[in-house]
Amino acid sequence: MTKTYQNLIGGELVSTADTMEVLNPANEEVIGLVPSCGKDELDRAVAAARTAFKTWSKTPIDDRRAVIQAMAGAIKENADELFRLLTSEQGKPHDQAKGEIYGAAGMMSAQSTLSLDDEINEDSDQRLSRTRRVPVGVVGGIVPWNFPVMMAMQKIAPALLSGCTIVLKPSPFTPLATLRIAELIKDIAPAGVVNIITGEDTLGPLITEHPDIDKITFTGSTATGKKIMEGASKDLKRITLELGGNDASIVLPDADVQKVAEQLFWSSFSNAGQICVAAKRIYIHEDIYDELSAAIAEVAKNVVVGDGAQQGTGVGPIQNKKQFDRVCELIQDAKDNGYKFLTGGNVDPSGTGYYVPITIMDNPPEDARIVAEEQFGPVMPLMKFSTTDEVIERANNSEYGLAGAVWTKDTDKGVEIAEQLETGTVWINEFLHLSPFAPFGGHKQSGFGAEYGKEGLSEFTYPQVITIKKDAAV
Repeated sequence: MTKTYQNLIGGELVSTADTMEVLNPANEEVIGLVPSCGKDELDRAVAAARTAFKTWSKTPIDDRRAVIQAMAGAIKENADELFRLLTSEQGKPHDQAKGEIYGAAGMMSAQSTLSLDDEINEDSDQRLSRTRRVPVGVVGGIVPWNFPVMMAMQKIAPALLSGCTIVLKPSPFTPLATLRIAELIKDIAPAGVVNIITGEDTLGPLITEHPDIDKITFTGSTATGKKIMEGASKDLKRITLELGGNDASIVLPDADVQKVAEQLFWSSFSNAGQICVAAKRIYIHEDIYDELSAAIAEVAKNVVVGDGAQQGTGVGPIQNKKQFDRVCELIQDAKDNGYKFLTGGNVDPSGTGYYVPITIMDNPPEDARIVAEEQFGPVMPLMKFSTTDEVIERANNSEYGLAGAVWTKDTDKGVEIAEQLETGTVWINEFLHLSPFAPFGGHKQSGFGAEYGKEGLSEFTYPQVITIKKDAAV
């Protein structure tokens, strides 16, 4: 029997007459029914958050930390159930799903230790001036389908720590694990502090434009981010946007081919390539291009594409039909233009499940769609370069600027290149590492604002300056 899940509104688990089906992308079977919320449910959730804010914003920060840590503990204690549920709705293999669940709990615990201390601006004979941080108010969080639990918790934790309350909307494709977490935390967070509601894509604009929501934090596509920015502008909501990326990795000629081949492979193909900071363009110096491209293709041959719930699966399905079709379109475009494939390229459109074979392309031109656009799937172009100046220019020739990587034995050279890349994050000799203590955000059309670290926490606050005139005659 298919389970029906409930929303969390004002400390209560709530159902709706209308429901949405959630599919398993591995077999396209219905695995859950969730509420389909509209304006009435949103109004109720926002009202609960607004009421809770009056008390929560005045709650001592150590008490807020304790609530966040207790929520993280509940997630860890139920990790075995949660990661299996996550695989069934998202598609990623069990080991990657387990990493997301434990990672989300660990991130929450780590973020709960942050603080925004008062800053003294002036302490003179005339006056004392200090800046304190005050919570923005009610936050609207909108979460994508690629890392639904991690993205939800990385919005909830700083919102609560800052003294804000939140109304969170999971993706309609992947709401199940988040709604199960809602059940687990119902009696941990005070009523109305955390509200989780599900709905179709039409619910997002209602959140963005709701007059009693003070801030929007969104992770997703650049196109949707622009719409959110436009909607939030009507009443000057604060916004944090973590958007798309077309992240370049640069491999210098001194790199050890055998050591980096597997790392480069997983930098692109973890979570079936559905990661905003995955390596989506890999530039390899011409001196090692043939050897390294062959080594990466060899890694691909030993990786199983299949149901993430099956032992031995390395790459799961694309999460949803719309994204599956888009990835297939990019592959077909490459075929139509005669580009060379090192692996993959043949998709069975009649099969069950949204499976795309691991596809690696051999030196397509810079203006190819597979290079110029964000693939967000298990498709990776490899390209040759000759000089450092050339590859930096090619890497920067993008409207995106989220992340990048440099692979070299010469770390000084790696830093020199990193400092010239127009991205918010650059890794040297690693990939996909995000720290809860370091800000994460994009340049150009990859985002607005930051998450993680003190800078990310401050995005949920306003600065307030209090100035005391000393020896004032009153």
